[in-house]
Amino acid sequence: MTVSTPPATKPAAPSRMALSSVTRGKLVKPPRILLYGTDGIGKSTFGSQAPAPIFVCAEDGTASLDVARFPEPETWAEVLSAVDALSGPAHHFKTLVFDTLDWIEPLIHTHLCTSNGWKDIEAPGYGKGYIAALDQWRLLLSRLDALRENRGMAIVLLAHALVRSFKNPIGDDFDRYELKLNAKAGALVREWADAVIFANYETLTDKRDKRVRGVSTGARFIHTEYRATWDAKNRYGLPEQLPLSWADLEAAIGGGHGPQLEQLRAEIDALLPQVDEQTRTLAGEYLAKNGGSAEAMYKLVDRLRAKVALTTTTQPAEAGASETKTA
Repeated sequence: MTVSTPPATKPAAPSRMALSSVTRGKLVKPPRILLYGTDGIGKSTFGSQAPAPIFVCAEDGTASLDVARFPEPETWAEVLSAVDALSGPAHHFKTLVFDTLDWIEPLIHTHLCTSNGWKDIEAPGYGKGYIAALDQWRLLLSRLDALRENRGMAIVLLAHALVRSFKNPIGDDFDRYELKLNAKAGALVREWADAVIFANYETLTDKRDKRVRGVSTGARFIHTEYRATWDAKNRYGLPEQLPLSWADLEAAIGGGHGPQLEQLRAEIDALLPQVDEQTRTLAGEYLAKNGGSAEAMYKLVDRLRAKVALTTTTQPAEAGASETKTA
């Protein structure tokens, strides 16, 4: 009688999720910037100012710029191939610029329609085509992350803006600037980026003759914080507004915290008298511990703004006042 010996089992590989693998401290990595704005604002020029850029262009925005660029991609596979090329042999490029996402999005839709025999991206019904497109967007973003990790390249995604009506669940609807992408794709890319920046011209109002007219000064700015009229965010504690310039953005992200700290501290000093004593005490303790960090001070400014806005909107209107104005 032959007794079979059970095969030897391989010892389980040690888990990466062990306490011995825990690290601490900030991770300094190249930025992932999503900049969108109105037509002709200077998005391509902004991308060209990044360190040693190379463009993947699906439109003609860089025709007047002396920049390195891949051939204009005609298929979604060519877009991915461009990213893969930068992951191969050594090169001198430091920034990959996509110009623009909304011109590349149709290549994803065409790829899916060809692969699945759809007439158009809406053929599957109930938004299923756009949901399928998210897998392709995730594929691109994962390859961009690999390029950032393995080659230390910054990523700049450019896009156009459009005005959409926002369905406000707590009040009246209003118009706002958004990415000129399918809403699902736009949400995915915004979540991925370290900074979502809206670029626009400075516009003032002229109220002469009982009519309000928009007057542009020609100055171009980028906005780094969310507002009802546009999407924006950043993970760097950036000033609310900067000139449309890579140099200004890079200085604010990397080392230009001297003037930024002064600006944040001035706003904190202006906000503190408007909040209650307990909040002022907690803010003072927070400043004593974190006053040298622009990111920490930005968070404090954000909290104080919220406190002031909440106090202003909940306190009773003064006698004779017809309405309460929100700061």
